[in-house]
Amino acid sequence: MTHRDDAGPICNLRFVTLLVALSPELLLLGAGVQLQDNGYDGLLVAINPQVSEDQNLIPNIKEMITEASFYLFNATKKRVFFRNIKILIPTTWKANNYSKGKQESYEKANVIVADWYGTHGDDPYTLQYRGCGEEGKYIHFTPNFLLNENLIAGYGPRGRVFVHEWAHLRWGVFDEYNYEKPFYINGQNQIKETRCSSDITGIFVCEKGPCPQENCIISKLFQEGCMFIYNSTQNATASIMFLQSSPSVVEFCNASTHNQEAPNLQNQKCSLRSTWDVISDSADFSNSVPMNGTELPPPPTFSLVQAGDKVVCLVLDVSSKMAEADRLLRLQQAAEFYLMQIVEIHTFVGIASFDSKGEIRAQLHQINSDDDRKLLVSFLPTTVSAEAETSVCSGLKKGFEVVEKLNGRAYGSVMILVTSGDDRNVDNCLLTVFSSGSTIHSIALGSSAAENLEELSHLTGGLKFFVPDKLNSNSMIDAFSRISSGTGDIFQQRIQLESTGEIVKPHHQLKNTVTVDNSVGNDTIFLVMWQTSGPPDIVLFDPNGRKYDTNNFTNNLALQTARLWIPGTAQPGDWTYTLNNTHHSPEALKVTVTSRASSLAVPPATVEAYVERGSTHFPHPVMIYANVRKGFYPILNATVTATIEPETGDPVTLKLFDDGAGADVIKNDGIYSRYFFSFAVNGRYNLKVHVHRSPSISALAHSISGSHAMYVPGYIANGNIQMNAPRKSMGRNEEEQKWGFSRVSSGGSFSVLGVPAGPYPDVFPPCKIIDLEAVKLEDEVILSWTAPGEDFDQGQATSYEIRMSKSLQNIQDDFNNAILVNTSKLNPQKAGTKEVFTFLPKLVTNEPEDQFDGETQGSHRIYVAIRAMDRGCLESAVSNIVQITLFISQNSAPVLARDSQTLKGVLTAMGLIGFICLTIVATHYILNRKKRTAKKENGTKLL
Repeated sequence: MTHRDDAGPICNLRFVTLLVALSPELLLLGAGVQLQDNGYDGLLVAINPQVSEDQNLIPNIKEMITEASFYLFNATKKRVFFRNIKILIPTTWKANNYSKGKQESYEKANVIVADWYGTHGDDPYTLQYRGCGEEGKYIHFTPNFLLNENLIAGYGPRGRVFVHEWAHLRWGVFDEYNYEKPFYINGQNQIKETRCSSDITGIFVCEKGPCPQENCIISKLFQEGCMFIYNSTQNATASIMFLQSSPSVVEFCNASTHNQEAPNLQNQKCSLRSTWDVISDSADFSNSVPMNGTELPPPPTFSLVQAGDKVVCLVLDVSSKMAEADRLLRLQQAAEFYLMQIVEIHTFVGIASFDSKGEIRAQLHQINSDDDRKLLVSFLPTTVSAEAETSVCSGLKKGFEVVEKLNGRAYGSVMILVTSGDDRNVDNCLLTVFSSGSTIHSIALGSSAAENLEELSHLTGGLKFFVPDKLNSNSMIDAFSRISSGTGDIFQQRIQLESTGEIVKPHHQLKNTVTVDNSVGNDTIFLVMWQTSGPPDIVLFDPNGRKYDTNNFTNNLALQTARLWIPGTAQPGDWTYTLNNTHHSPEALKVTVTSRASSLAVPPATVEAYVERGSTHFPHPVMIYANVRKGFYPILNATVTATIEPETGDPVTLKLFDDGAGADVIKNDGIYSRYFFSFAVNGRYNLKVHVHRSPSISALAHSISGSHAMYVPGYIANGNIQMNAPRKSMGRNEEEQKWGFSRVSSGGSFSVLGVPAGPYPDVFPPCKIIDLEAVKLEDEVILSWTAPGEDFDQGQATSYEIRMSKSLQNIQDDFNNAILVNTSKLNPQKAGTKEVFTFLPKLVTNEPEDQFDGETQGSHRIYVAIRAMDRGCLESAVSNIVQITLFISQNSAPVLARDSQTLKGVLTAMGLIGFICLTIVATHYILNRKKRTAKKENGTKLL
């Protein structure tokens, strides 16, 4: 394996040299959005196939992005604009002279247009799963948002909304408002609205109009129904990440306008940094300069593309290397599984094979029936050649010949490339592959597969997989199961419910349970595979106790598989299977269970597993993610387990979490995350994720996760309150969760280089704390956070270092010299545990420092951060920074901050009335007291 360390840089140099020679158009293929000469190229907008055809949708998308381009150009001080955009039209829409698509697919889109599947919310949002300054996954608009002109009153012009979401997606900034914490107490001990900048003006209102203080504040908290209504005419120019709908707002909050006090995600995730500071540090700004002149950039150009017929070619290695570790048999089993179960109906499929040269085994056949599927299976290779040499380029050349016979070009086709050969000439056909317009999914078998094989996938937007040489590994099946049509039509795709394998001892059994939930059940298939001896004895019980045995399964002894198809819709509940090894030798037994959606009205639960990057260098960890949801709604409280298989050695299991700590950026967003750093060897690693949910646990989030564009409830215009239509709830309808569910998904492969050959010292520090929070209670400050580990998010750290300062810049830039808090009694707990620590911040409040701008003489503002250390004195990165306002005055009751002369007048009048009432009461009390005294004196005289 050590040859990879030396060969990698040479291979990369050859690859970079080739890229320089490629045309700009080819460079964009598979590369996502690129910034060139201040313009963004390659932005892909995709319309979901479930969206009904509407000829107004496309012009509205064009108008939105054109408006956004000019708005973005000015907001970024002439830095960036949108140059060219592709809109992917669903195949379900009638042809209208759309261009033929190449590698574009719904699953690769930067912007998707899709319904909520039966709910009524229309909030545009961006799915962000990484930290501050990191790109998000996609922007989501509903068709109704793009078509309904009435929504513009609440969200603002669509182009402005697009820029708001683009900043989330491209630059990793977060929202500056907070629906859950709309108000806070500021440094002047006033109630303020969560906003940025603080110059945005408006008034507080209740259900019937402006609120006097006693109607809105209850025990220092705001009463439900109170809200902040903005003035329709503003002078504030910031911020786009807060009130993009206001005509005056034309820029992002910068250091001078940013509101560090506001309890929003931008402050929490970016350590109180302004949006503009984060954007300015991005690669886009590092690699560009503002454009000269006063002219606006040209408007964007749009290309409308539509996928044609679904065309797939299997390109399979048959060199002598495939005879090792039963690779050919496992390939036959997986390819048969793909042809019989996975590939969608009406798809054209062909087969090519290769060793040192390529061969066409089957021309394109369209799948319209099971007989078509079985015919294609008959063309799968059954023997290996005598040649050890492999030529991937020769195999791909034959694959292109196969798919080009349909329409004369390979545009939009898919190649599933499977090889175990060490071919050092893969880069010889990179240019051919790029210009073909085909997408290459690569599956590497064993440790000798070509090093740069994955580049074919990376630069055509394909998936990449690795299959270790383990007889009980189901990785080949999992890889084929993950490869879908890419249309985004989840109702037509097959969903993997179970995938497991074991080496079973003689006369022992493999027994397990798979849950079929009510969102799936159509076309359910149980597939059993064995590797060496004859078939096992199979027993399967459905939830009602009905028994299926070996006689009910259809055996294929040549491929060593047994299949059971459940007619109709499978009974929801737990299905229990038992595989008995009746032979006298150990047997590799494997099971996979797949199904389809049970209804077009209810989207099934899905899991998408992936890693942050396709390669890493020791000791940098890999971030593993699993996106678990039903439609677009996050599924919470699931048990999510990742299995990572190296080229050699035992697999590693790792539980993933959705707790907003460690590798997980946002809590309860349905994206479960974890660091992986247990690198045993150099080379490729395979990732698979299992998801299970018990029926007794609340599963579905009540809202769509992500960074949303704010909906404005109303405005103050000419002294009158003008309310917009109420924001439609995105909450789901309550439904009975009678059954749990099971899901399995391959996360593809990643590679690791630089792993030491022998034992190595501790090089993994505790992970950064990203959820530090602070609350002031009387004179004390209470901090809380999630404990990191000894190594990233595993184990137990040794100590904490907490520091505070009155200067944000000081604690950001010079943490080591900030004031140290005594933590001698604070012992770290196990990773993932909630930590709580209380201290008195007297060291800061007693300091004779000058008062900072914006602070009153009765308050101090301090900043606190924390980092952890392990046994080897390795330190984590400094945590997110929190801010606390300390009140020195005796009377610390909050007052209601007023941004409106109307409410000031109301409060003044109320104050005068209160004063008069108090004077009357006091006068009455004094007079009564004098009378009582006089009576008492008279009584004494009488005595």
